[in-house]
Amino acid sequence: MREGKIAVVGDKDLILAFKAISMEVFCADTKEEGETIVKKLAKTHSVIFITENLAEQMDSLLAKYKTKAYPAIIPIPSGGKSNGYGMQGIKADVERAIGTDILFNKED
Repeated sequence: MREGKIAVVGDKDLILAFKAISMEVFCADTKEEGETIVKKLAKTHSVIFITENLAEQMDSLLAKYKTKAYPAIIPIPSGGKSNGYGMQGIKADVERAIGTDILFNKED
């Protein structure tokens, strides 16, 4: 049962701070560890935050969850630095929903 449970998945050094605000934290250093954890958490959690560097490696698995209402899987910057993966996902979702880029509206 989900009941609004929130978890954070990623490198131990980056995610321990989330424990201080009562989120469940799960350490994953490899793609395989991350995929195993996310698959398990997807059954019980409403929101899963995942560090961008790990999320980028697990792109094909995370794409499967995008079509479902729960869990919401949200990439967060790794080590205070964003590699742009999370924003690229948001941009793609907005373009898919609206049909145009209203966030950046840049000419390539």
